[in-house]
Amino acid sequence: MINWQDIIRQGSEVNASDVFFKAGTVPYRRVKGVIEPVPDTPELSPEDTSQLAQSLMNEQDWAKFQEYHEKDIGLTVEGVARLRINIFQEQNDIGLAMRIIPIQVPSIDSLDLPQILKEIAMRPQGLVLVTGPTGCGKSTTLATMLQHINSNRRAHVVTIEDPIEYVYTDNHCIFTQRAVGIDTDSFQDALKYVMRQSPDIILIGEMRDVETFNVAMQAAETGHLVFSTVHTKSAAETIERIIHMFPPDLRKQVCMRLSDSMVATLAQELVPREDVAGRTAAIEIMMVTPTIQQYIEDGAVSDIEDAIFEGSHWGMQTMNQSLLHFYEQGVISAETTQFYAGNATEMRQMLRRLDKEREDAQRVAEQKKKRVSAGKQRRSSNLGQQSPPSAQSQEQSDSQDQ
Repeated sequence: MINWQDIIRQGSEVNASDVFFKAGTVPYRRVKGVIEPVPDTPELSPEDTSQLAQSLMNEQDWAKFQEYHEKDIGLTVEGVARLRINIFQEQNDIGLAMRIIPIQVPSIDSLDLPQILKEIAMRPQGLVLVTGPTGCGKSTTLATMLQHINSNRRAHVVTIEDPIEYVYTDNHCIFTQRAVGIDTDSFQDALKYVMRQSPDIILIGEMRDVETFNVAMQAAETGHLVFSTVHTKSAAETIERIIHMFPPDLRKQVCMRLSDSMVATLAQELVPREDVAGRTAAIEIMMVTPTIQQYIEDGAVSDIEDAIFEGSHWGMQTMNQSLLHFYEQGVISAETTQFYAGNATEMRQMLRRLDKEREDAQRVAEQKKKRVSAGKQRRSSNLGQQSPPSAQSQEQSDSQDQ
């Protein structure tokens, strides 16, 4: 059987985010967002991937997999990384996708994330959602905030995940981490009893249904800080998705509850860098200010983006503003900025304005440089035209001095 742990170890050394095992081809890995074959590895047979999958499960899980061809597993390769593994069937063969998660939980500063995340993390209660597509770093962003809490607040943190991703070491906080399917049968069961575990902070791996949202809002309303994720592309879309998950007759009440309980929504994308190899997180930040609270209560979702755009005083920014900031700093290219833009038309206008401002600034700088250069030349010319005093004049001057 293939030595998959060596492949994970090599992947960790080059900062790969994922490793893929598929019958009929060599193993692949994702490095800085790009898929590449793992060097010096053989082509995998159906027996190779089947044996690898079976070695990662107990007999009961393997028997279930034969009927329901999906399985999530979380495990640790000691001294290397934490893994989130999905095992699946494709074209009658078995495939595996392994997400590599660093053992060391990163900090907000180490990933150069917005400083407002520290303020959000230290809120005493409320609902905080991190949104975005699969693989955009939602779990990592949440982990940085929980790590900040762990370093700065004394609290009991309960996480409910499927599977457990980052594993925390107790510092100022104590952590209770529960894996769905191992420590509890379902998200619903875990959330049903979580209040009896005296939590201060609750992390719910993913908001999947109405019942989960109900429990999350109830926990936020009763003095807990609740973190979770949603697969939406923007803050406004997140609010709309939550509202429309509920029956029409309950939506007004949901708007009221959401406006009272929500603290912030972070919508993010991982974008390729231009300055160095790798990716960086572009994040739309919505803080629930009094204005946005009123918009949520009224269900006026379409007004939220404008409020975010104008809310820099509160630490807010749209996705386009985040991307433009990185472009100004030379971190990402103009093409990347436009590709990931939340509003492509607006982004083109923002880029044109920025480029014009740069051209104007360069023109002014060049004109100033020319004026300075011309001034130096005039002074040099004037000095050259002044003749030195004659010897006779110098003698007369000396005689007068005597």
